[in-house]
Amino acid sequence: MASTIVWLRDDLRLDDNPALAAAAALPDPLTVVYILDEVSPGIRPLGAAAKWWLHHSLSALAASLEAHGSRLLLLRGAAAAVINGLVAETGATRVFWNRRYGQPERSIDAGIKEWAAGQGIEAASFQANLLFEPWTVRTGSGGPYKVFTPFWRSCQAGTEPRLPAGPPRHLPQRAAGPSGRPLAGDHLDDWGLLPRHPDWSGGLAATWTPGEDGAHERLEEFLDGPVEDYAKGRDLPGVEGTSRLSPHLRFGEISPFRVWHSLRERFPRHAPADVGIFRSELGWREFCWHLLYENPDLATQNYRREFDHFAWQTPSDAELEAWQQGRTGYPLVDAGMRQLWQTGWMHNRVRMAAASFLVKNMLADWRVGEAWFWDTLVDADAANNPANWQWVAGSGADASPYFRIFNPVTQSKKFDAEGSYLRGYLPELADLDDRSVHEPWKNPAAAPGYPEPLVGLQESRERALETYQRLKDG
Repeated sequence: MASTIVWLRDDLRLDDNPALAAAAALPDPLTVVYILDEVSPGIRPLGAAAKWWLHHSLSALAASLEAHGSRLLLLRGAAAAVINGLVAETGATRVFWNRRYGQPERSIDAGIKEWAAGQGIEAASFQANLLFEPWTVRTGSGGPYKVFTPFWRSCQAGTEPRLPAGPPRHLPQRAAGPSGRPLAGDHLDDWGLLPRHPDWSGGLAATWTPGEDGAHERLEEFLDGPVEDYAKGRDLPGVEGTSRLSPHLRFGEISPFRVWHSLRERFPRHAPADVGIFRSELGWREFCWHLLYENPDLATQNYRREFDHFAWQTPSDAELEAWQQGRTGYPLVDAGMRQLWQTGWMHNRVRMAAASFLVKNMLADWRVGEAWFWDTLVDADAANNPANWQWVAGSGADASPYFRIFNPVTQSKKFDAEGSYLRGYLPELADLDDRSVHEPWKNPAAAPGYPEPLVGLQESRERALETYQRLKDG
């Protein structure tokens, strides 16, 4: 009997899931599988915070599939071998999935397509997680864009992203093994995705609701308020001014097409400028994936190869721990790093300040910070995490000029003037007034236990600029 396998990856949803919809339109038995692949060549294992999210997202997805009369099969191992075995066990005649864009993932998928063709099995892939696929957005000369503004202008001048499709009303019966018995899969708890000794995830659980329902709730909350003041609100870490959709998009719990057209539906005629600014943030996400598609080593190699000769300094263990743990003596950096540790997320403006402090004031290699964020962010993905670190470092595409060094004091005074964000994560500063909270070293008696500045801002800025000048001079 013919049957279909739908292989889910970073698309953990029923709504607007083209691969699942294609299978649902067929009468044949269905196997929906998620494979935890940490062993195929080039695959980067998830960080600890992302593993926490994945566990809860898979749990939510399994419940949704059960409610639709289906089941989520969990398997672990090298994806190609697992799919091969699953086809043999089920007698599947089709394998459907939604496309991925990193080089190792594309190689795996291409290999499975080639193998399937030799077996007489249909293997089909679909566009699900990018509004504009990399090979469809090209410069006039046919090459990839290297600067965001013309890239996004080209995207917007093209065809409007397709309308999202709703979740399947019905899913076919579950496929069985050769004996007619249900397929045997892994138990989610046995994958060890959750932290145990110790369990540090309390702050994550208090902050997030992983899964498709949580994603749609987050979108509605954003559309009901913050989006109309997004231009200003996105810069203020002390208010709920951003969408916080990033981890939901990272795991594909909501489709970018759904987000795009929800904005269209909410503002059908004259959208405020803030909506366009938010759309451009979706565009930056797309740009990062286009960069990764063209530069598979984005997380390990400088995009601008002249930075291979930059004289990065290796921080001591104590210095690196001070940055990681939010003990640099600069409140905006420290509040951001503690927010990251507690919630698995950090406000974007604060991310830029914290990253700039590491790579410029401390002169640490951007890859050190990228690895820490990969382990601690719930929204870390293979494209945005390294692309944004390289942007701050000056080594990336369309990068911030190296001489743009974020001053954490100036930034906190401008964007958190009353210190509400700072005090929320730095209880040591609770007794400081709104002026002193940005520079606690000027009133150390009122901030007992808060560390002295790790480096001097002016001296470290001058050192960074001198180092960069030596690179330019060759």
